Amino acid sequence: MPDEGPIATREADTAPATASPAPSVTASVTGRRALWLGIGVVLLALNLRPALVAVSPLAGTIRDDSGMSAAATSLLTALPLLCFGLLAPVAPRLGRRLGMERSLLGTMALICAGTALRLLDSVVALFAGTIVIGAGIAVANVLLPGLIKRDFPARAGLMTGLYSMSLFGGAALAAGITVPVQQAAGLNWQATLACWGALAVVALVAWLPQVRSRTRVTAAAARQAAHPVRGLWRDPLAWQVTGYMGLQSLSYYAAAAWLPTMLKDAGMSAGDAGWMLSFSSLLGIAGSFLSPVVVGRRLRAGVLAALGAALCAAGLVGMLLAPDGGAYVWMTLLGLGQGAAISLALLFIVQRAPDARHAAQLSSMAQCFGYILAATGPAVLGAVHDASGGWTVPLAVLLALLLPQIAAGWGAARPRQVAGRQP
Repeated sequence: MPDEGPIATREADTAPATASPAPSVTASVTGRRALWLGIGVVLLALNLRPALVAVSPLAGTIRDDSGMSAAATSLLTALPLLCFGLLAPVAPRLGRRLGMERSLLGTMALICAGTALRLLDSVVALFAGTIVIGAGIAVANVLLPGLIKRDFPARAGLMTGLYSMSLFGGAALAAGITVPVQQAAGLNWQATLACWGALAVVALVAWLPQVRSRTRVTAAAARQAAHPVRGLWRDPLAWQVTGYMGLQSLSYYAAAAWLPTMLKDAGMSAGDAGWMLSFSSLLGIAGSFLSPVVVGRRLRAGVLAALGAALCAAGLVGMLLAPDGGAYVWMTLLGLGQGAAISLALLFIVQRAPDARHAAQLSSMAQCFGYILAATGPAVLGAVHDASGGWTVPLAVLLALLLPQIAAGWGAARPRQVAGRQP
């Protein structure tokens, strides 16, 4: 189990060095600093999907121009997901050694570097840039929930909603405007992909003040960091959080990879089918923001997890019965359900951890297993389609996976916290 660093306690520049709170205490950031930190979190989150999602609308062009096979082109989507899973255990160590602020700044630098590599007219550079981007996103995926737990403990629901809303917003933006931008500006696919690096540059500049602010580590917290949090792999609650993260991610990425193809096979034009995926992401923004905000106020988290899965099930059943005729309805249901699910998965990481150290460690565990599982989804669904000769069985598989997702969500929603231990 990878170790996780100490709690980084933000202190005002005027505070004396001896005034650090105990490591078990987490104080909310307030005032103007909280506003700018919140804006920074939103800008960081906006960059965690566009550089990857932008590949899908250009996949045909990339394949035709580079001569790559369809299987090789699909790796441009699968490789980042593998990076998310395989590199998740590394993120807590980086957070300890460099601090969360510097580590998150580094993730934006990696995204900028990866998008710059894609400018080169080389298949090797395309894949190298994709891996570099995936590495940056993998670290940010893990550290941001820990930062929210540390700096916004009293506003965890709101900040998680803004965070997940930004994830969906970035994905919807990339899916919807990548091709129009290419056509309007007359760019080749390399330059079009590289354009998304500009958004990362904005986030990098906006995040710089957070790096310059003083972040101190207490001596007691440093001693704790020498003995990492252990026992999460034997904690049933941690596995329920991990299972929910993995199953909702698998469902989302498998559906996103094949829904346009399903709609085209049902008679919809390629342009309209791509728009439907973007439309679903737009509705996901609403679901991802509202879900953590209403938890504990109007609905229990377990009920909301079941409701989100029910919305997804209704959308998938609609795709089975009338994929073309009711596409807007089915995409609305899927978008709302998937948005609610990803927000809950992130909220469970924040709420089930007693402090920022546990949050980063639980985030690492959930995203390591979750994204490795998610990376198998598109390939497995495609293989089931090839074996069955249609989309009925693949959609039935997605429907069946919603049952364990509900079970994991119901367990993860119980108001408890994971129990790590010190050796």
